[in-house]
Amino acid sequence: MDYSKTAAGVLKGVGGEENVSSLVHCATRLRFVLKDESKADSAAVKATPGVVTVAQAGGQYQVVIGNDVPDVFAEIGKISKLGAASADGAASDAPKGNLFNRFISMISAIFTPVLWALAGTGLLKAFLAAAVTFGWMSEGTSTYIVLQALSDGFINFLPLALAITAARYFKANEWTALAIAMALLYPTATALVGKPDLTFFGIPFTMVTYVSSVIPIIVIVWLQSHAEKVLYAKLPSAIKRFITPMIVVLIAVPLVFVVIGPISDLIGRGIGGGINWVFENAPWAGGAIMGGLWQVFVIFGLHWGLVPLFTLELQTTGQIMLVGPVFAAVLAQAAAVAGVWVRARNKNLKSLAAPATLSGFLAGITEPAIYGINLPLKRPFAFGIVGGAIGGAIIGIGGVFAKAFVVPSGLALPALFGNGNMFMLVIGLGVAIIVPFLLTVIIGFVEPAEDAAPAPATAENDLAVLSPLDGTVVPLSETPDAAFAEGALGDGVAILPRSGALYAPFDATIAAAFPTGHAIGLRHADGAEVLIHIGIDTVKLGGQHFDVKVTTGQQVKAGDLLVEFDGDAIEKAGYDLTTPIVVTNGELYPAITDRAAGPIAHGEPLFTAVSVESAAVTA
Repeated sequence: MDYSKTAAGVLKGVGGEENVSSLVHCATRLRFVLKDESKADSAAVKATPGVVTVAQAGGQYQVVIGNDVPDVFAEIGKISKLGAASADGAASDAPKGNLFNRFISMISAIFTPVLWALAGTGLLKAFLAAAVTFGWMSEGTSTYIVLQALSDGFINFLPLALAITAARYFKANEWTALAIAMALLYPTATALVGKPDLTFFGIPFTMVTYVSSVIPIIVIVWLQSHAEKVLYAKLPSAIKRFITPMIVVLIAVPLVFVVIGPISDLIGRGIGGGINWVFENAPWAGGAIMGGLWQVFVIFGLHWGLVPLFTLELQTTGQIMLVGPVFAAVLAQAAAVAGVWVRARNKNLKSLAAPATLSGFLAGITEPAIYGINLPLKRPFAFGIVGGAIGGAIIGIGGVFAKAFVVPSGLALPALFGNGNMFMLVIGLGVAIIVPFLLTVIIGFVEPAEDAAPAPATAENDLAVLSPLDGTVVPLSETPDAAFAEGALGDGVAILPRSGALYAPFDATIAAAFPTGHAIGLRHADGAEVLIHIGIDTVKLGGQHFDVKVTTGQQVKAGDLLVEFDGDAIEKAGYDLTTPIVVTNGELYPAITDRAAGPIAHGEPLFTAVSVESAAVTA
C-alpha cells in the first residue's frame, strides 16, 4: 500500500479537510465525523487503493483500512491539520444525533488511544499467568514481580490514561484532569478502602477502590470541562490560570469520593453481577449471544459500547466472562475465510483470503476478512456466525473467563488458560473453527467470475477514443480540479458539454457505474481503462440532475447512451460542468496522441491511447 496515495484519496473522497469535524482511528478504521455526509463520495473512497470498505454507523463515517490504518492516519496528518490535534476527537465535534450514537462516539474516542497499550500489557499478563500455571515460573521471585509490574501497571492506573483522553474529548485541561486522577489513586487515600466511619467535613462517605476504574474519571472530567468554562469566563485573567485548577480539584476530588465513586461502584457491581448471573444461570445463552453477534457489532462499530463493560467486569469481579465467547466469534470468521482460501478458484479472491486468514487467526483483526470476503460472499459470514454462536455457547457453559483485558486472537489464548473448564474451551474453539471452515468448503458460495486479464499491449491495440459528448474540447490542464489538471488520475482531455447526454466512446464493459451518475468507468477488451467524470465535485449533488442508463458489468457499444444529465440545473447549483476523459491505466497506455481541439460532436475522434508496445516501437 502507498500510504500517502491512500491518505490523499480518502481525504478527497470524504469531501476534503474542510468537511471533517474530527478524525480518530481504531484498530482497523479511520473514524471521521463529517460536517455533511452527503458531500462524501463513498464510491470513490471504496475505489481508493488500500481501502477495504466504508461503513456509516454510530454517527461516524468509518473507512475500513485494516492493519495499516495507523500509517494512513499518520499520512493524513502530514497533508492536513487533522491527525494529532484531533486524534482523540472532541465533544463539540461529536455527532449531534441520538444519544446512542453520541455514546458510541464518545467511548470510541476515549478508549481508542489506550486500546493497544491496554491489550499489549494484558497479553503480557496472560503469558505471565500461563507461565505460573504450567510451572515455568514461581510467584514471589524478583523476576515475577518485575514482569507483574510491567503487565499490571497500566490497567491498575488506567484512570490516569483515561483522564488524558477524556480531557481531550471534552476539551478540559489535561493536567488538571490528571491531578484529579492522581488524587483518586493516592496511596493514603486508597488505604481508606474498607475503613468504617469515614467523613469529609462531617459528611459521611464510603471509600471505594479506583484502581482500574472507568466511570468515575470520565464523569468527573466531563463535569470539569463545564466548570472550567464558567471559571475561565468569570475569574480575572491575572489569576484564572492557577485559581481555576485549584478550585476544580478542590471540588472534584471530594465530589468523586463522596458521590460519584460510590454510585459508580454500585453501577459497576450491578453490571458485573448481572453478567455473572447470566453466565451462571444461562451460560449457553450468554456465550451464544457474544459468540454469534460480536462480529455483527463490529460491522456497525458498536462493539466499542462493550469495551467499558470488559473493564468494569474486571474491576468489580476480577475476571471477564464476556471475553471468552468472543474468541469463538473471531476465530470462526477467520476459519470461514480460510475455507474461502481453500475452495476459491478466483485468483484475486484467494490472494485476498490468504492474508485475511492469517490476520484473523493471529491478531484477531477480522475486518479485512469480513468486509473484503465473508460479507460480500454472504454464506461464509453466516457460517462464521453459526460457528461463533455454537462455540461461544460451549465456552460459556464451561465458565471460561480471562483475568486480563486482551484483544481476542490466537496469540491471546493464554489469557484463558487455567480459567474455567479447559476441556470445554478446547471443544468450543474447535467447533468455532471447524464448523464454519467445513460449511464454507463443502456448501460453498457464489464465487465471482475471474476478471479477465488485460491482453498484452501490442502495436495493434492502440485505442481510438471517440467523443462521448457534444461540446468543446479543452486541455486537461485547464480542468478546475488539481487531481485531473495535474494528471494524477491519468492523461487525456476535457470537454465543456453543450448537451446533456453522455455516450460510450468505444465498445466496452462498464467497469463502474456510480449511482450518483457523476462518473462512468469503462474497460476495453484490450485492457484500456477510461474514466469520464461529468463536472467537478458533482458527486455532492447525490445523483440529483443525473439519470444513469447502464449498470456495472454491462456491455456497451460505441455510441450507446450512458447517462443523461441536466447541465443547466447543475450549473445553476454552482457546479462547473468541465468533464475530464482520462485513461487511468497509464502503465499499459503511456501516451495520448491525436488530441482533438475546439468544437466536437459525440462520435467524432477525440484522441488515441497509445499502447506501451506501440510507444516502444515508436521510440
